[in-house]
Amino acid sequence: MARMTAARAAVEILKREGVDVAFGVPGAAINPFYKALKEAGGIAHTLARHVEGASHMAEGYTRSRPGNIGVCIGTSGPAGTDMITGLYSATGDSIPILCITGQAPTDKLHKEDFQAVDIAAIAGPVTKKATTVLEAAQVPGVFQEAFHLMRSGRPGPVLIDLPIDVQQTEIEFDPETYAPLPLYKPAATRAQAEKAIRMLVEAERPLIVAGGGIINADACDLLVEFAELTGTPVVPTLMGWGAIPDDHELNAGMVGQQTGHRYGNATFLESDFVLGVGNRWANRHTGYRLDVYTEGRTFVHVDIEPTQIGRIFAPDYGIVSDAGAALELFVEVAKELKAAGGLPDRTEWIQSHLRRKGTMHRRTHFDDIPIKPQRVYEEMNKAFGRDTRYVTTIGLSQIAGAQMLHVYRPRHWINCGQAGPLGWTIPAALGAAVADPSTPVVALSGDYDFQFLIEELAVGAQHRIPYVHVLVNNAYLGLIRQAQAGLEINFEVNLEFENINTPEIGVYGVDHVKVAEGLGCKAIRVTDPDELGAAFAEARRLAAEHRVPVVVEAILERITNIAMSPTADISAVKEFEELATEPGHAPTAIIPLTERVTA
Repeated sequence: MARMTAARAAVEILKREGVDVAFGVPGAAINPFYKALKEAGGIAHTLARHVEGASHMAEGYTRSRPGNIGVCIGTSGPAGTDMITGLYSATGDSIPILCITGQAPTDKLHKEDFQAVDIAAIAGPVTKKATTVLEAAQVPGVFQEAFHLMRSGRPGPVLIDLPIDVQQTEIEFDPETYAPLPLYKPAATRAQAEKAIRMLVEAERPLIVAGGGIINADACDLLVEFAELTGTPVVPTLMGWGAIPDDHELNAGMVGQQTGHRYGNATFLESDFVLGVGNRWANRHTGYRLDVYTEGRTFVHVDIEPTQIGRIFAPDYGIVSDAGAALELFVEVAKELKAAGGLPDRTEWIQSHLRRKGTMHRRTHFDDIPIKPQRVYEEMNKAFGRDTRYVTTIGLSQIAGAQMLHVYRPRHWINCGQAGPLGWTIPAALGAAVADPSTPVVALSGDYDFQFLIEELAVGAQHRIPYVHVLVNNAYLGLIRQAQAGLEINFEVNLEFENINTPEIGVYGVDHVKVAEGLGCKAIRVTDPDELGAAFAEARRLAAEHRVPVVVEAILERITNIAMSPTADISAVKEFEELATEPGHAPTAIIPLTERVTA
C-alpha cells in the first residue's frame, strides 16, 4: 500500500474526480494542503484577492461547462466564513462547488484557538454536507462522499474542513485503485410521462416552463426536441435562459415581476396548462400573487428534489425526476403519439404568441445624454454575438439586461439567481473565463456591484484572464432606490460625490477607470450613446491584445425606473418608460416591429 499525507490523498482524489482547476487563498492552517497541491501537480491554481471571490470564481467555473465542479480553498477562521456567501449562492441555484478549509489542530478546537471556528456548523444550512474531519484515515472517504453528494439528486455545494494535524498525518491510500461512487438521480416512469403528456395534449394553450435543472442536466436538446414535437411554446426561467434560443419560434419569452418580457407575461396569462421542468417557481418568476399566477391553469411539476414538489404551490401532478431523464421519456411518448396522429395542431396558439413577441416591445433606442440604460443593452446586442456568455448578479442592471439582452445557448447566461450578492459578477466572470477560454465572456454590473469585490480585477491581470466588463454607472443603489419609492423615501442609496481627483466626471464619484487601470486592467469611459458600439469593439480588441479584463463604463442618467410590478403581480407590471411603437424604437428586438403599433 502507498503511504502519503491525508492532504496528498485529498489532492489525488480531486484529480481522479476530474478537478484540474482550483481557486483560493493560502494561509497557515491550509498550507500543508497547498504543499500537496504543488507536489502532486495536475491542478492549476488561481490566486484570488478575497476568499469570497474565490468561492464565486468556483461558481462561475462550474456554471460554464457540463460536468465542471469548481473548487475553492481557504485557511481557517475568516476564510471559511468569507466563503459562506458563495456556498449560499451555490446551494440556492443548485450549483456543485467544493469548499476546502484549513482548521486549527484537533486538540485545540475546544480552546478558542486563533482563527478556530466551527465552520461546519456555520456552513451546514447552506451546503449538502459540511464536515470537520477529525481522523486522517477518514479523509479519502469524506472526499469521495463529497463528490457523490455534489453530483447526486439536486446538485449543490459541500464543505470539507481539515485540521492542520489531520492534513499532515500519513495514511495508507492507493490512488491507482480509487473510483468515484455511483451517482443517484431519480428518473420518471413511463406511466408518469404518459400521464403528463396526456394532460398537455388535452390542453388548448399549453406552455413549458424550462428551469435551470434542464441546463444542469445538459438536456437542452431534449427540451427543444420535445417542444418541437408537441408544438408547445417555452418560457425559460432566469436560471433556464438559453435552454432554447431566444430566436427559436417556440421561445415565448421570460415571465416575471421583474425579469420578464411584456410578451412573455402576456402569453403566460393566456395559457391554460403549464409543464414546469427543473424549475423552483421562484418568486421573481411567479410574483407573490400566486392566485394570479395559477388561476385558470393546470400545472405539472417535474423536479429532481422531492421536497420541491408543492413547496410554493401544489401542482395538479408532480413527478420527481432528473430533468434529462424525464425529457427523454417525454420525447419517446410524444414521438409515438405523433406517429399515431395523436398530437393536436398548435399553429394558432404558436402564431398568437409570435404576434405578441413581434409587437409587445420595450423601447431601447434613446439618444439622450447622459445615456439611458436601455441604449446600452441595445448596443450590446449589436456588438456581442450569439457566442457571447453573459455573467451578472443583481440590481437594475441585471433586471434590465434580462429584459433586453438576447441569449442563444445554454450556460451563456450565468446569473446568481436566489442569493444575488453584490460583488459576485467580477469573480464569477473570471471563473467562467478560466473554465472556457474559447467563449467570449461579457460581464454586466451596476456601479455598486462592481465596487464590492473590485480587487478581483487584479486576478484577471495577474493570471491573464481576458473578458469585457460592461459597467453601467448612475452613482446610485438603483434597485433599492426604486424599491424605496413605494415607501416615499430616498434614503442612504445615493453614491454621488465630487471626486477632487477627477473633476471631469462631476458627481459620479469613484473613478472606475483609474481604479481598473491601477489594478492592471484596461478601461474606457463612455458618455455619448453613439460611442458605445466603438467602445465595445475597442474593448474586445484590448482584451485580446493584452489578455486582461477590459472595463467599459457607461455614464448613465442618474434615475431610470426599470419595468417591474410594484405589487409583485405579473399581471400588473408597471412600465415607467416609453414603449416601442415604431420600428426604430427597438431595433434589436428578436422580432422587430414592422409597422407602428399602439402600445
